[in-house]
Amino acid sequence: MNEEVADLWTRARRALQTGESLIESDPDAAASRACYAAFYGVSALFAFEGKTFGKHSAVESAVHRDLVRVGKITPEVGGAYSALVDLRNTGDYGGKAHVGSEAAHEAVKKARVVLNAVRQVSPEPLPPVDV
Repeated sequence: MNEEVADLWTRARRALQTGESLIESDPDAAASRACYAAFYGVSALFAFEGKTFGKHSAVESAVHRDLVRVGKITPEVGGAYSALVDLRNTGDYGGKAHVGSEAAHEAVKKARVVLNAVRQVSPEPLPPVDV
């Protein structure tokens, strides 16, 4: 595994742990960290192929175009990724709208689903999501 993939995967796992720890105290931040966990995880997968993206929207498009459409991951996993993006937008930019603790809990679960899907299709073994 190259250094970029290892760094992105470490970031994904750390963001997931942080998100989980913030569910009750700061659900907005928990949802944001869950989204970043998924973002870093799929970015690690793309990094195996030398693909990098400058925008979060480009990563989301690539998830559906390069992973879901070709059958590497299921549409449900792609939907989980997109749901995380929506929750992050609410948590980070929602104005008076906020992510509740139940939605934050679901966000962490969805991020875990995305990361486990990445592990399943990774061309090289990645460390377990939960430590």
